[in-house]
Amino acid sequence: MPDQRRFVLIDRDGTLNVERHYLSDPDQLQLIPGAGAAVAALNRAGFGVAVITNQSGVARGYFDLARLDAIHARLRALLAAEGAKIDGLYVCPHGPDDDCDCRKPLPGMVRQAVAEHGFDPARAVVIGDKEVDVELGRAVGATTILVRTGHGGEYAATTTADRVADDLAQAVSLVLSGGLPAP
Repeated sequence: MPDQRRFVLIDRDGTLNVERHYLSDPDQLQLIPGAGAAVAALNRAGFGVAVITNQSGVARGYFDLARLDAIHARLRALLAAEGAKIDGLYVCPHGPDDDCDCRKPLPGMVRQAVAEHGFDPARAVVIGDKEVDVELGRAVGATTILVRTGHGGEYAATTTADRVADDLAQAVSLVLSGGLPAP
């Protein structure tokens, strides 16, 4: 049965957790302050939440899929400790020159999330710290928010995002307050 909830699709590095250059150690994963509470607020409000992340470190040989699974297990544990959960986690393990349809800004990971959850991507909100996150949102017809955490400060002045927020907590406040363009 299709999931009628609106979904919020969140980038991982620099948006949900502190940016680390090719994060490969689960112990180095640290949520950005307020991120866990923001996801919990989305959960309480009835939104679906999925993480959409490019992880070219796999293709580059910096870490393998087992290590990535350990990082994501820690991410889920840190979120759970704050009363938050995600409905799905979608990864592109390919490099920039690989011929795939899942590397952001291409919509493959969103299509996978839609196939699993049955939500309407045009009613979704994409939140991330890079213009590729905004471009992904545009590609699927979603509303977009660029956060200034991670790499977001580099893109804030020139972004085509619907809104710019200081961090995930402020972005979620916009979602919950209705301070976004209508889907």
